[in-house]
Amino acid sequence: MRTEDVLSATATGLWRWDNASGAVALDAEAARLLGLPAVDVTLSESALRSRFHPVDWVEINGVVNLAIAEGTLAEARLRIMGDDGKVLRIVRTRSRPYVRGESYELIGTLQEVPEPQPGTAAAAHPGITGDWRRSREAFLLDAGRALAEADSTAEVLRVAATLSMPGFSPDGLAVFGVEGDRMKIIGYHGYAAGDDAPFLNMTLDTDYPAAEVVRTGRAIYLPSPEEYQRRFPITWPLAARFHRQSWAFLPLIVGGRTMGAWMAAFSHRVPFTPDERSVLTTVARMLAQALSRAGAQESERELTSGLQRSMMPTVQPDIPGMKVAARYVPTGGGLQVGGDWYDMIPLPSGRIALVIGDVQGHDVRAAGLMGQLRIALRAYAAEGHHPDAVLSRASRFLAGLVDQWPDGDKGQDDPRFATCLYIEVDPATGTLDIARAGHPDIATRMMDGTMLIRPTAGGLPLGIDPDSDYPTTRLALEPGELVMVCTDGLIETGGHDLDTGWRRLRGIIEHHTGETLDSLADALVQAVHGPSSHHSTGPLADRREDDIAVLLLCRNAPGCGCHPAEGERVPLPVRRTVLTIAQAEPERVAGIRQQLRELLHDWADPEQVDSAELMVSEMVTNVLLHTDGDALIVAEIVGERGKRRLRVDVSDGSDEQPHRRRPGEMASSGRGLLLMEMLAQHWGVDPRGEGKCIWFELYEVSPPGPDGGAPEAAAPESVG
Repeated sequence: MRTEDVLSATATGLWRWDNASGAVALDAEAARLLGLPAVDVTLSESALRSRFHPVDWVEINGVVNLAIAEGTLAEARLRIMGDDGKVLRIVRTRSRPYVRGESYELIGTLQEVPEPQPGTAAAAHPGITGDWRRSREAFLLDAGRALAEADSTAEVLRVAATLSMPGFSPDGLAVFGVEGDRMKIIGYHGYAAGDDAPFLNMTLDTDYPAAEVVRTGRAIYLPSPEEYQRRFPITWPLAARFHRQSWAFLPLIVGGRTMGAWMAAFSHRVPFTPDERSVLTTVARMLAQALSRAGAQESERELTSGLQRSMMPTVQPDIPGMKVAARYVPTGGGLQVGGDWYDMIPLPSGRIALVIGDVQGHDVRAAGLMGQLRIALRAYAAEGHHPDAVLSRASRFLAGLVDQWPDGDKGQDDPRFATCLYIEVDPATGTLDIARAGHPDIATRMMDGTMLIRPTAGGLPLGIDPDSDYPTTRLALEPGELVMVCTDGLIETGGHDLDTGWRRLRGIIEHHTGETLDSLADALVQAVHGPSSHHSTGPLADRREDDIAVLLLCRNAPGCGCHPAEGERVPLPVRRTVLTIAQAEPERVAGIRQQLRELLHDWADPEQVDSAELMVSEMVTNVLLHTDGDALIVAEIVGERGKRRLRVDVSDGSDEQPHRRRPGEMASSGRGLLLMEMLAQHWGVDPRGEGKCIWFELYEVSPPGPDGGAPEAAAPESVG
């Protein structure tokens, strides 16, 4: 009997669909099933489409694509529409795609499906409906969103374990990876610890479904234990002990490469219809993308952390008489590696050098330059050079590196520079010798919690001018005082400029008085990157992010929080600032006025603050105009709040005493001593071994008493 006679006897039609030409050839029975005259006919794709329900037409395309990817049959149920727009009949198609390059030819059969009789199993289990398809689409959208948000392999596996597929949720999952010629288990769910032992050293040539999926790149569906045992008799005992009823093994493919396999096991039998296979295939593709992305992110994080560990030193918290803390936070983008760094260098003299800097940029080049510059600075410091010489040599070194970039690199169009702050610390005396190359100034917190920004002399950033000079500024760190150095990321991140950024940091530093250095360092970083940072944005439009490096140094004293000592008496807090202004630096007179105003930020009487600022400006200007030496300014506040004394000393190297003059109305000078007599409560001139010191004192006005009486100044005798 001929094949045509067999098909006709069973009411089965034959069709041939050429995807390249769009022509569909139907025999007489297939044409009849589609509601056409029972003769052989060739239709266009659009004519064929008009005979199917619109939803089923979309479905058959997905089923065919799935069959091509898996190398299996394309099976589907299709509703045939009559000329009146009603469903004429339901047919079942079983077709096999034959791929020819980028096109394919689909050859298969069409057979009418009888209507299910009430009370039968077919009626109890209806076919795929529109509600099921909508549920599937919603599930795939949720699964895609959850997998896209997972940023680690563990998170991807957790999301995969919680996926509840519409109508057939698996209760056992496993993800297999490839390592050389062997398989490895990346993760599993629904199994007890140790159940994976037989699968740990499985080679790719093992007769196991996951291994075959990795070898061939095609999915394997096992709807029953009998099918599993028939196809994989050798490894069936490994699966039999888990008492599952159906299994699906799907390849995890990324960029055309099979990176592993995903197993979904079911405690009930699943027929794996085309719709169910389509859902599993889509989930497998999303899972593969998520695992690949998470693996790349984990490798990137590991590379970043390794690079940071290799470039960031471990500070030594056991400096005699001092404590040190440091933090580094990379920027949020790219490799999370930038040009910020800090360092702590033991010097041949027994002193310690603290270095902090920022190479321009947030890329790998910036990180590479930072590593080279840090090594060069350590070498120059270890040779025993003074701070100014260390920075001068480092600037020449960096300029030479930039000039040596290979031709065609963007280095010539994008020259790099670096800011740097170098501090040589004498632990015994608290002396700080500071050289600065375009870097933000240091800030100090005094014993009573007041923060001051300490202006220091500086030069150009490193690498701009190989012949730049970097003058040195000497400051004294008193017992109990703290110094903070940081990169501009700590100040400006969050849309801040220098003024508002320092104002934000001042509140954090003064609020955490008495706490450990590590607590203060964490609080500073939290203020910039923590949730509270979103409520303290600056005046700039964007929330600009930058690398952050911060170093804290505290000279131990009872009550400072860095070196607590029970039972020791905490001395009365003293605020003191010391500053030298050279003859060639008259512009720094404004800096000492700002320093004094910050020192008196909580003084009770604002008019006294204005008077002190005016007097210190007059005293320093007189030194610069009438002597040949530099001016040394010491400002000190002692006493309890409300009864404090301010004393300001201005010293110079001249023996010439100031003279009282009587300037005329139009005179532009000669009123200095008159101002002192009018504004200062005490003042005087003391001779020194070389030169003299002119000083004044102000006593804080006490707040009004309970009776509302006038405020009183503290008596001079109370301050000694």
